[in-house]
Amino acid sequence: MNKAILALADGTVFEGTALGFQGETVGEVVFNTAMTGYQEILTDPSYKGQIVTMTCPHIGNYGVTRADVESRRVWAEGFVVKESSRRPSNWRAEQALDDYLREAGVVGIQGLDTRELTRHLRDHGSQQGCISHVEGDPERVIEKARQAPAIVGRDLVAEVTCAARYDWTESSAPWQPGIEGAEAKMTRQPRFRVVAYDFGTKQNILRRLVDVGCAVTVVPASTPADAVLGLKPDGIVLSNGPGDPAGVPYAVQAVQALIGRTPILGICLGHQILALAMGLPTYKLKFGHHAANHPVMDLRTRTVEITSQNHNFAVQVAGVSSTAARPPVLDTPLGRVAVSHVSLNDESIEGFVCLDQPVLSVQYHPEASPGPHDSAYLFEQFAMMMEKGHA
Repeated sequence: MNKAILALADGTVFEGTALGFQGETVGEVVFNTAMTGYQEILTDPSYKGQIVTMTCPHIGNYGVTRADVESRRVWAEGFVVKESSRRPSNWRAEQALDDYLREAGVVGIQGLDTRELTRHLRDHGSQQGCISHVEGDPERVIEKARQAPAIVGRDLVAEVTCAARYDWTESSAPWQPGIEGAEAKMTRQPRFRVVAYDFGTKQNILRRLVDVGCAVTVVPASTPADAVLGLKPDGIVLSNGPGDPAGVPYAVQAVQALIGRTPILGICLGHQILALAMGLPTYKLKFGHHAANHPVMDLRTRTVEITSQNHNFAVQVAGVSSTAARPPVLDTPLGRVAVSHVSLNDESIEGFVCLDQPVLSVQYHPEASPGPHDSAYLFEQFAMMMEKGHA
């Protein structure tokens, strides 16, 4: 197998063997602690600009199948694993992971100590890196990592959003042999018309909306507020997506004009954009949250959900704690905001509701894919919000 090098911008070098497409790639190196769901992770547009390290030591056991993708293509800039399975064992598998990466043009590396790499990123923070199959001099690979564009301030949303408006009708109905993908159509009459901003949306968000009775229209990230309101929606969804919310000021401006006009649900990047629109700042996390096993507390009920997460930025609010007697309430230019959810790993903000506007927002992924379904109820809450007109 061909030699490969992963170099970080701080000068740390890992050697391994080539995986996937033969070549070279750069991006911000992050780690994901999910044990499964690698195909959903690779096709999550939120990973645009990033090289993903899987902490689980054996990846690719069950192969790849077209039914499990979360968008129209692979978005991760690179893929890092301890060992890629050469013989997938699953009756649904259509090809091996290595072949999938090669066809998608994704440069990867395997055979390195991913535990050491993960500890390094945890201690020193996520940083730019370079995977090279073609450059044998580690110093040159380090320099390429240092020259890679940073995530902060970049508009990565423009690179992943849809080109034109479209309707979505597929549900997440219980899987049955022979009923996959586009064949799993909506089975009940929709109660609500929802417009979803595509900041890099995962398809399972759209499926979950259909599940709760929504007729869904997806619009590009740059769609003005007037054009969205012209569709006469009962509610608006701000989707997940990649990078820094400060890099998409046009989205923040559109959301400012939409708050108070119709119920809004924000998810991940959409949550951060909504916070900026309301005057709450965001900041970059040291190494981000990328997993399918993060505990989050609902401060209103004191219940704990195990959540799927993928974000490098968070909403900044001082003094928030999972031990607080009651959820903190903040005054913003657009009304009062109550913090509703907090991470039990680092006490970062994981959700809020607006007390004066019909707005509900979470930092994590209630649609999972991959991950647990503890938070799927939030789509029902959004439906109730559209029905009643308040969060």
